[in-house]
Amino acid sequence: MRRLTVNLLFANIVPGALFYVCFIAMNVWIALAVALGWCYVAMLWRLRTKRAASGLLWLTVIGLTARTALAAATGSTFLYFIQPALGDALTALVFLISLLTATPVVARLAADFYPMTSEVSERPRIRRLFWNLTLLWAGICLVRAGVTVWLLNALSMSTFITVKTMVSPSIAVLGAAVTVVLAVRVARRESLLQGRYGVA
Repeated sequence: MRRLTVNLLFANIVPGALFYVCFIAMNVWIALAVALGWCYVAMLWRLRTKRAASGLLWLTVIGLTARTALAAATGSTFLYFIQPALGDALTALVFLISLLTATPVVARLAADFYPMTSEVSERPRIRRLFWNLTLLWAGICLVRAGVTVWLLNALSMSTFITVKTMVSPSIAVLGAAVTVVLAVRVARRESLLQGRYGVA
């Protein structure tokens, strides 16, 4: 839980909160710069302290850099906000395609949340968990993409940012909660976690 919380905090919650506060207090361009700046500082801090780079943080840095560069080059904040929907749709496609391979995407990101040996990751229940979670997150990305497009077309920019700031984290937190419940259930069955009264 600590690893999950730290990774989500650094890669999603803090940059999202900084963006919203700076947008309300100043303007969208400063908000973009501050959110991106946080991600680079977090990445440099991990490198300087020799901590393993988080896959989620890398994805956030790459995504925010591309989105901010395009928005700055075109002067269009609409392009900035539509990109996450396109990114979510593309991510969902990558997740779904990875289900056809021996290593679904979640299996590649699992070490960010729970250190495990190759022997553990190859267990049938663990491999099935990775497959199910990859499918789950593909669905979450598709839902998030659809919601973003709908909100962007239905609301004014300022209202969109306010609503999106609440909706996106809510979807992510719900997905994370389901992920933790499924992972803990499998981990206990595999004797990787001990329940209060023994292995569940």
